[in-house]
Amino acid sequence: MFKNVTLVILSILCFSLVGICQNSWGILSMVTFQKTYDEDFGMELSTPTYSSLLMKLDGSEIEVEGYFIALNGKEKQNHFMLSKFPQSTCFFCGKAGPETAMQVFLADEKKLAYTEDKINVRGILRINNSDPTGLLYTLEQGKVVD
Repeated sequence: MFKNVTLVILSILCFSLVGICQNSWGILSMVTFQKTYDEDFGMELSTPTYSSLLMKLDGSEIEVEGYFIALNGKEKQNHFMLSKFPQSTCFFCGKAGPETAMQVFLADEKKLAYTEDKINVRGILRINNSDPTGLLYTLEQGKVVD
């Protein structure tokens, strides 16, 4: 419980002091999962329940630091995954939860070269509340920032 209170306080301070939260992974982790049976898929799925604070971010500009996870080999691309963790321990490798990754679409069709270094990306957060086959988060109009 202390951890959740700390995250809420950190989130409030973050928004009030800088306008754009730079500890976004902490806020993005404010989601719980419940196993539910989906008739269309014929199997159990993990259904997310987002915190009210997190839902307030939907459509807002955020900044997030993470690792580039390539979708099309190690070439320049404007649509890629961003992970809180390096590829060897990311969600796609089964070592982290779905709240630790997002898809990113860069603004103006710009393309980013593959890198193993952490990057900072700013953009508009979209929370997936309807597609159980998609990632929880999408960052639209992304721009790499220093």
